[in-house]
Amino acid sequence: MTATAGFASPEKTPDTQHLRLYSLFRLGASGMLFGSQLWPYFRNAPSEPSFSFWLLLIFFLYAIAVSVSFESLQCKRGLVLKVQTSLDIILMVLMLHFLPGNQSGIGLLLIINIIFAGLISDGRFALFYAAIATIGILLENTFQVIHRNLPLNDYSNAVLLSLSCFATAWLAQTLTARMQSSETLANQRGQDIEHLAKTNALITREMPNGVLVIDQHQQLKHYNLQASTLLGLEETTLHAAVHLQTSLSEIMPAVMQLLQSFPAHQLAAADAVKLSINNRDLGIRFHAISESIENGVVIFIEDWSQIQTQAHQVKLAALGRLTANIAHEIRNPLSAISHATQLMQEDSQQPSTQRMLQIISDNVQRLDQIIKDVLELNRRDRTNQEQLNINHFVQEFYQQFCAVEKIDLAKFTLALPAQETAIVFDRRHINQILWNLCKNGWRHSQQQHESLQLKVVRDKSGQFIHLLVKDDGSGIDPNIQPHLFEPFMTTEKTGTGLGLFIARELAEANGAKLNYSSSANGTQFSLTVKKAIV
Repeated sequence: MTATAGFASPEKTPDTQHLRLYSLFRLGASGMLFGSQLWPYFRNAPSEPSFSFWLLLIFFLYAIAVSVSFESLQCKRGLVLKVQTSLDIILMVLMLHFLPGNQSGIGLLLIINIIFAGLISDGRFALFYAAIATIGILLENTFQVIHRNLPLNDYSNAVLLSLSCFATAWLAQTLTARMQSSETLANQRGQDIEHLAKTNALITREMPNGVLVIDQHQQLKHYNLQASTLLGLEETTLHAAVHLQTSLSEIMPAVMQLLQSFPAHQLAAADAVKLSINNRDLGIRFHAISESIENGVVIFIEDWSQIQTQAHQVKLAALGRLTANIAHEIRNPLSAISHATQLMQEDSQQPSTQRMLQIISDNVQRLDQIIKDVLELNRRDRTNQEQLNINHFVQEFYQQFCAVEKIDLAKFTLALPAQETAIVFDRRHINQILWNLCKNGWRHSQQQHESLQLKVVRDKSGQFIHLLVKDDGSGIDPNIQPHLFEPFMTTEKTGTGLGLFIARELAEANGAKLNYSSSANGTQFSLTVKKAIV
């Protein structure tokens, strides 16, 4: 329920700092005036104190009492504060009367008193206090004119002092109003900034990607929980880095080197760059906070596997839409071409014709294999996992592969662990994965003694099994490595570019991971499978 416009807004509690300064001014002014009256009694022979002496003593004691009880009076407002301020002005006017020789100095103190009165009342009662001072000044001057027979035109000083009081009160009221408006606006902006900061913190906390913010000195200013997770750092480490204003080069030197390698004008348009940190592939992307890098940079950290997965999903979606058309529109004509080619090969005896028919037959088989590979992609998620004895399975695969591909056993060696281990995998999938890896390895090897090796290795933790396929070829071209697992990526004239892509997709469908390492001495692929719980 909102308040109606007819009700006045509640009176604000005066600012503590203004009240404290006003109290100190009162104490200083009264002490100075009282000291000016007390000093002659020490220099000359003691005499009967005048009324002004007792008045200043009362004013000084009153100022001391207010200063001592400041902590209890500072929270007072309303009538108590108005009475205190009015009493100060009345005492000042009385001093004008009893200390005629110090009228200019007391008048200045009176103006300062009105300034403080306007400040502590938020400018609302400044003119009221000026009116009290003006009435007192005019009454005092009238008293002087009547009792001392002064001319009637002797009001110039009183009028000037009164006008000064009103001018000062008006100025204090105007400045206070502007100050209050600025303070209100600043409070609103502060609340908006606080709400915006909370909103930004909530957004960054819920983001799936990691976020680091550094200033112009490359010192860490902000981070989210995902950043510590992806970077493999403890949250306490990043929290301490923010608190100690640690440079990014001390926390993540690899990220800092990557940032320095980018031209400043390309930060906003730069794509994510792959960077390996703590054995984890990450996508690092930079964005300058403003047009200049000198105002700081926001660093976005993404899981590179997710980036690759999204790209693959787009390609898989296109492949899925083509699968049905390929199956019906291409396979049937291919069957007819293959059958007609076989009949012509049986009838024709000319070598040139046989060579041309063999080219047709080979390309038909290649197209048929592409169709099979594409159709296999749609069945990658339909796994029929079973528990396999890895030693027995790999031994059978090794013998079958060497027999089909007609490879000498001395050129393709097998190494199995002494202890038998079981894994859970789709038999057809793991057979296809190993067949693709071994076939590629044999094709790119020197095809000499022990050129191709197949090993089954257990890791140190005993939880995983690594199936290693290693060749002695010249390694993979560094320009091809970033695209090695992309579909239709091949360097062979007769290749489909789907072998490694399908191998990795089938591995991930069974909860396994396919990695590789390459050098000038050869390439090794590693299929990591979790050991079955017996």
